[in-house]
This record gives sequence, C-alpha cells and structure tokens, in this order.
Amino acid sequence: MNEKNSKDSSFSGQLGFVLAAAASAVGVGNLWRFPYFAAKDGGGIFLLTYLILLVTFGYALLSSDLAIGRRTQLSSIKAYGAMKPGWKFLGILTFFVPAIIMTYYAVIGGWITKYAVTFLTGGGAAAAQDDYFVGFITSPVESGFYAALFMLATAYVVYRGVERGIEASSRIIMPILLITVILISLYVLTLEVHDPDGTVRTGLQGMAIYFLPNFEGLTLGKYIQIVLDAMSQMFYSLSVAMGIMITYGSYVKKEVNLNQSVSQIAIVDTAVAVLAGMMIIPAIFAFSGMEGMAAGPKLMFVSLPKVFNSLGIVGIIIGAAFFMMAIFAALTSCISVLEAIVANLMEIFHAGRKKVTLIASAFYTVVTVVISLGYSLFYVEVGLPNGSTGQLLDIMDYISTACMMPIIAFLSAILIGWLVKPEWIIGEMEADGSAMPRKGLYRVVIRYVAPVIMVILALQAFGFIN
Repeated sequence: MNEKNSKDSSFSGQLGFVLAAAASAVGVGNLWRFPYFAAKDGGGIFLLTYLILLVTFGYALLSSDLAIGRRTQLSSIKAYGAMKPGWKFLGILTFFVPAIIMTYYAVIGGWITKYAVTFLTGGGAAAAQDDYFVGFITSPVESGFYAALFMLATAYVVYRGVERGIEASSRIIMPILLITVILISLYVLTLEVHDPDGTVRTGLQGMAIYFLPNFEGLTLGKYIQIVLDAMSQMFYSLSVAMGIMITYGSYVKKEVNLNQSVSQIAIVDTAVAVLAGMMIIPAIFAFSGMEGMAAGPKLMFVSLPKVFNSLGIVGIIIGAAFFMMAIFAALTSCISVLEAIVANLMEIFHAGRKKVTLIASAFYTVVTVVISLGYSLFYVEVGLPNGSTGQLLDIMDYISTACMMPIIAFLSAILIGWLVKPEWIIGEMEADGSAMPRKGLYRVVIRYVAPVIMVILALQAFGFIN
C-alpha cells in the first residue's frame, strides 16, 4: 500500500491540493486556447456548450482520475493495472500523453516569456508589428533560448518536490493570477473605439457577443463542430485523460473531501478561462470588430499586442501584466506535466525524485529546443488526417491531444463503466464519509455517453468526420 507516499511527500491538505490541481488545470489552454475557440465558435454558443459539457463530462472524467489516483496511491502507468489485471497497457498509453506534451509545452511557455520581456522592456510597439511573432519563432537562437529557460524553471519546481515545490509555488501563483485576470477584465469593459467612418465599438458590446448566444445561421454541422471544439478544450483545460490528475490524486490524503475538491478545481479553472475570454474578446472586438475575432491561434501573439499598443502607456502596463500572468499559468501547467512524468519514472525505476528530475529535465530541455527549431532549422510541413498542416509542435500536439486523449478516455470509460463498475470510483469519492453528488449522472455519463462521444472525437481526429 501507499507505495507513492512512502518515497515522496503529499499535499498538506485540501487547500494545498485544490490550489495545486487548479494550477495544473489553469494554463495556456485557458488564456490562449479557450478565447480563440470562443471567438471562432460564436462566443455565447461556445460558452454555453462548454459549461454543459463541464458539469457532465468534465465532472465524470475529473472525478474518475482523482479517485483512481487516491485509491491506488499510484501514478497512471501502474494505476490501471492495479484497478484491473491486464489493463496496465492503458497506464502505459496514458503515460505517453504527458511525455509527448512535455516536448512542446515549454516552447509555448518560452513564447509567452519572450512577450513578457518585450513588454516589460518597453517593446510593446515592436510586438504589435505583423512580422514580430514569425520573426521570433523563426530565430533559432532566441526561440531556443526562451524555450530552454522555461523548461529549466519548470524543472526547478518539480525538483523541490510536492509540498515544497508544487504546492508552495501554487499558493503564490494562483492568487496573483486570479487578481490580475479580474483587474484586466474590468478594465477592458471601459474601452470605446471610434473608427474614421464614425463607427463606435465598445468593450461592453464585445462582452455581449461573448456571453449572449446567437443562434442565427447555426446549422447542425456547425454546432457539432462547436461541441467537438468545446470537448477538446475541456480535455486540455482540466488535464484529464493524460494521467496528470491521477498522479495528483495519488498525493491526496484520505481525509480530503474529493467531491468538494472536484467542484473547486472545476470552478477555479473555468473562472480563469471565462475571465480570459472577458479580457481578450471584448478588447479584440473593440479594436478590430468581428474580423479580428477570426484570428484563431494567433489571437494572443499577434492580435492582442496590437490592442495593448493602441492603448498607449496604459496598454504597455496591461500588456506586461497580462504576459507575466500568462507565464504563471503556463508554468503551473508545465510543472504538472513534468510531475506526471517524473512520478511514473520514480515508480518504474524505484529511484529518487531529484535523480529522476535531473535526468528527465536534461532530456526534455534538449527535445524542447529541437521542437522550438521546428519553425527554422528543422522546418517541415506535414499534412495531418484532420485536414490541417503542421510543423513539429503541431504534430506533437495533434498526436497527444487530438488522437490519444479521446482513445484513453474511451478505454477508461469502458474499464470503469463496464468492468470494475462505477461503484469502484463512487466508493473512493465517498471514502471521507461525504456523499457523492450526481452519482446517478456519473453512472450514465461514464457507461453510456462518454464512450460514444469519445469515438466521435477520435473519428474527427483521424479525418473520418469533417
């Protein structure tokens, strides 16, 4: 029993665990991915769809991962085998998700760090130029340096361990992040832009687009794509189906109320994502109208710096605060990805945290630099089955999030729903004496609904559904 905690520390209590797990969930997905999906998919319609999926699928998947981790006291690579003999393969498959994500997450963290340095040193006007982002990522020296720097910062926190490293950093970072997001969100509501032709656009109008669903022109095909985008974002944002929450669950003490923890993690994660949309979408609309809302993945690195630069000295300050906050968010998520890898390797090789962290970090620093050079020295263009074209980073992201995560979630739902039965999870969720709310919903989602939706997501990823 307790193989994990006999060789490593655990979270000090419920608050420390919730902050660390929420910090893991809050990351680039909240500040970068969520706003551009919301802008692309009609604002309010996407938001409403995401919230419905969150309280059904998100609740089921997050509860499952945390309960598996705490009941087995093992990281993902061994946890599934402990649940059911012969299912260790699912743990191995799950382990490969963070192992692949780790190859590129620090690259994106490096991009954010570069923009934070640029705004802090008064270079906001340069960052607002159309060719700034491309110029940076195609520079082998600069892109490689910032990616390696971010990777080493991540390694330092994981090296210090669960309580002194992950929990301690999360206790500082999460409150700062939340306060910064709220302040910037409130400021953008005051924006008012006058075009030369007399058109006036305000932050409040952009907020209405973000929050109020508009069903005009919506077809079944378009809505299916919105659902798939929202589901994909939920995986990415909640850190489910990648072994991270199983690992974090294995550090949780038995007296912690997992039911409350699931709700608190989901609320914090969703609040940051929604607030990020409140920061970005009204600002983009005020300065660029509906056309600016279609910027897609470039929203954060191309469109947003233009908005900050248009605000003069206030925009430079806000831009610096925003990208510093984004560094915090990306760092906490990157920490959780590396922690999932380190925890699994510690169990496999029966080695200490510091030794494993040093070896894994050295390996991933090299790989991170290689991926960062995928836009310069190692540039490739590969056609992906879903119809998109990708470079090295895009390929790694496609394999890990679009392909592997739906397959893992499908197999996990079959294991829990039909083999060990939902009561296996429910029993652990109620181990502290509290009743699991929505257990009837949990049974239905994990047995019947999740497998069907996961198959649809997988078919989309492999190009069978467009």
